[in-house]
Amino acid sequence: MKSFYLTDVGKVRSHNEDSVTIIKNNNDEYLLIVADGMGGHRAGEIASSLAVTHLGTRFKNMSSIGSKMDAANWLNDNVNEINLAILEYAKTHVDSKGLGTTLVLALVTKDYLLFGNIGDSSGFVLKNGKLHKMTKDHTLVNLLVEAGNLTLEEAKNHPKKNVLMKALGASDTCELDLIDVDTEVDGILLCSDGLTNMLSVEQIEKVLNEDLTLEQMVQKLIKKCNIRGGTDNISIAILDMKSGWDL
Repeated sequence: MKSFYLTDVGKVRSHNEDSVTIIKNNNDEYLLIVADGMGGHRAGEIASSLAVTHLGTRFKNMSSIGSKMDAANWLNDNVNEINLAILEYAKTHVDSKGLGTTLVLALVTKDYLLFGNIGDSSGFVLKNGKLHKMTKDHTLVNLLVEAGNLTLEEAKNHPKKNVLMKALGASDTCELDLIDVDTEVDGILLCSDGLTNMLSVEQIEKVLNEDLTLEQMVQKLIKKCNIRGGTDNISIAILDMKSGWDL
């Protein structure tokens, strides 16, 4: 399979608190990860890097992730370890108030496809030229939309649209949303909200359907975000499943 990932600081922020990677293990299984950190004194980038490095290192050294149940248990166990590590770092670094990170991941094997999510970074699949969001944002505004107190249109520009209800490092326990997805898809896209706050699903979809390499697609999406102001860090991981498995 073909894959590509990239992160960009954007046009407003002084430093990048996002982390992103794509890892292939010894059984040609793929793990895509995007984390969007938060916290004072550059603590956000520490939290996001800790999450991505922990998961990536553990996954790369595996011979196989095993069954779907094995994978779900592995993901939950490691996410809990990361959560505790972030909490411990915050205890020992007094300037790290508010330290935490979102996390979105996709685990791809020959038999199944799992998405995992905490926070408001997004996971999509591309099928027949259409982009479909698989994850649910853990935000105050999304809760209000689900409760019928806000419309989707009102939510787009709500002043509290980035207030998170769940994040790694926010509480002693942290539950990962796991989504079991049909493997018959053409591609996977993970991103931080630096992309989705700048571009609509339709605008992202349009770029993904152009005759471009994965690298060109990602670079074009980031460029479009920056042209529109680049108000946040932008991270994207993409996997082309039409190219088939490495044999």
